[in-house]
Amino acid sequence: MLILLCILVSHTGCYRMKKSKGGGQIGKIPPRVINAQDIALPPGYTAEYVASGLTFPSSMTFDDQGRMYVIEAGYSYGEVWLEPKLLRLENDGKFTTLATGGKNGPWTSLIFHEGYLYLSDGGAAEGGKIFRVTTDGEMKELVSGLPSIGDHHTDHLVIKDNYIYFGQGTATNSGVVGEDNMQFGWLRRQPEFHDIPCKDITLTGQNYVTDNILTEDPDDKATTGAFVPFGTSTTNGQVIKGRVPCTGSIMRIPLEGGQPEMVAWGLRNPYGLALAPNGDIYISENSYDDRGSRPIWGTGDVLWKLEPGLWYGYPDFSAGVELAGKKGFAVPGKDLVKPVMKDYPNKAPRPVAMFGVHSSTNGMDFSTNPAFGHTGEVFAAEFGDMAPGVGKVWAPVGFKVVRANVQTGVVEDFAVNKGKKNAPASMLGKGGLERPLAVKFHPSEAALYIVDFGILKMTKRGPEPQTGTGVIWKITKKR
Repeated sequence: MLILLCILVSHTGCYRMKKSKGGGQIGKIPPRVINAQDIALPPGYTAEYVASGLTFPSSMTFDDQGRMYVIEAGYSYGEVWLEPKLLRLENDGKFTTLATGGKNGPWTSLIFHEGYLYLSDGGAAEGGKIFRVTTDGEMKELVSGLPSIGDHHTDHLVIKDNYIYFGQGTATNSGVVGEDNMQFGWLRRQPEFHDIPCKDITLTGQNYVTDNILTEDPDDKATTGAFVPFGTSTTNGQVIKGRVPCTGSIMRIPLEGGQPEMVAWGLRNPYGLALAPNGDIYISENSYDDRGSRPIWGTGDVLWKLEPGLWYGYPDFSAGVELAGKKGFAVPGKDLVKPVMKDYPNKAPRPVAMFGVHSSTNGMDFSTNPAFGHTGEVFAAEFGDMAPGVGKVWAPVGFKVVRANVQTGVVEDFAVNKGKKNAPASMLGKGGLERPLAVKFHPSEAALYIVDFGILKMTKRGPEPQTGTGVIWKITKKR
């Protein structure tokens, strides 16, 4: 009957009528069950459980002795603030806490390089930071004050040519501060915060009128433009001065610390960074959501090759395609997207590969061991959709590990839960993957490790992350 109604009332009407069925839209939260046999893999590979009971694990690495280190983020969407932790897995299978942080998480990335660990502090409360950490847990701050107190944070790290490269997410969904940012929690804490371009930009003067959520008056309205604080209007031809550090960018600092330098910009949320065997850096970009004053519809996550100095298109392009005036990017039943930038620094590039819409493709690593296979391909963790907050989905998206051929752009599933549909373990009632957030190849073994954040339920009130449900998985190739 619903299908017939959809035909009668058009695609737009169907979109309005059908309920979202995202992977986090579960009823009663089940206990976390661990069963590696519930994970489907290509022939010749096998999965096993390594550790469980973690709270918001976000990244992991290995030192030169092969010891495993894991970070617990300490912060999760849903405004859950806990103590971030750096943990080491000992020979007895238990974790030792080496270092802890204040309530400024999420800690998002952990890598090892020449005797030291390097850690990124997402900085939701005070701004992003990057630390150098000894394997005994002694921390040294290398940079602070990164603009990460908005929707997206200071993200993953890679080291190349004695520089630490890192991704810095944007403050907003698509350039304009709005009511959705109050739901993220930061707008009330930081009402003057907004996106910051790396270089000067000229605006079209496109503004958006919303309820003034910073006042008690229900009839008060606010007019807000792009790249300015909430309640600030813009004009045609207005120039916004660029500065560094900036949002929506790849930046770098010297290995010993120092002032950030812009490498590339115009990226919405460049979460994952991975260093290819030939030294190229690749980026996973989380694309736009259907939310806020300037919602964008139907844009998939993107795999980019880093080209220094390039502007990648945010907030007026997606994967090299202009958003303005195209029905495919307009939320069904709403107006077409309008540009907020008058001129563009360069022609927006085309991506290496595309991932699913709302898949939240995050941490990545390249396979370099022939014994594991797929050498030269990048493996990526798909955290999974956060519907309905990001917009409707009619079936779960993500919740798996994929691999991408950076030469052809072909993306294929690698580790996904068994079942009649793709979904997290909590929805399927099984014991496999929940929300993969990062992957890491062992430096000497033919093994891929998966950092599984754990159960994150989505409700009308927002995310409800479940403590103690994080897992580390290991995938090996049978000999």
